[in-house]
Amino acid sequence: MRQILINLLTNAVKFTPEGGRVSLTATPELGQIGGATQPVLRFAVRDTGIGIAPDDRQKLFQPFIQIDSALNRQYQGTGLGLTLVKQITELHGGQVGLSSEVGVGSCFTIDLPYNLGEGSDPAGLQAAALTELPAAPPPQQWPLILLVGHQEATMSTAVNYLSAKGYRLRVACQGEAALALALAEKPDLIVIDMQLPGGDGLGAIRRIRDDPHLAACPLIALTALPTAGDRDRCLAAGANQHLGKPLKLKQLAAAIQQLLTPVAPSIP
Repeated sequence: MRQILINLLTNAVKFTPEGGRVSLTATPELGQIGGATQPVLRFAVRDTGIGIAPDDRQKLFQPFIQIDSALNRQYQGTGLGLTLVKQITELHGGQVGLSSEVGVGSCFTIDLPYNLGEGSDPAGLQAAALTELPAAPPPQQWPLILLVGHQEATMSTAVNYLSAKGYRLRVACQGEAALALALAEKPDLIVIDMQLPGGDGLGAIRRIRDDPHLAACPLIALTALPTAGDRDRCLAAGANQHLGKPLKLKQLAAAIQQLLTPVAPSIP
């Protein structure tokens, strides 16, 4: 949920001119998901930004498609954010909505199914305050993984697969952003693609290892056409393991599990 909101809020701020407004609300609703009416929690991110033309709205959630080359030159980014929002939301049985007017602003909504519990009154749901809803059980603290890379296909596939395995995910596309996110989030493990913009993969590993708060964090390096020399350079920079691309998801999951599983002490 945090990754979804970060992506939506980042986009809203990016495309809203100075002096504009961005808001986030969370409300209980009765929503339509899969043709059925059911209780949902609706997260809405509204902005007073540049807006989106009707013909461009479906393209927003498709990787590799740019809706306006001029806008993409003005507002830098990979285009991965909204693709991940849609995929993560649908993975949890929800849906994404969008309303927008060019020059006025946009509103992205995320509807997630909500279990009211026994004895609740669905008819009064929309009038209920969020604080009056039954408290959800605390989420299990699955390991947090930071994925660093700018290739949409690789990152999107890895996020989907690892999320389904129960891991929590954060994504960064550049070395400096990865370091800042790692310091803020304290991930349990980091996966870095060596093909970062400017060939900064090895430098990113070194900067992470130079920080005392991240020096011991398990780290997996990904390279294309792996050779013995690539492996040695990655390990020398501070990676714990090295995997080649195209990425084999089962191999990645096995490497993550191995690095996150505590080693039992030997008995003399």
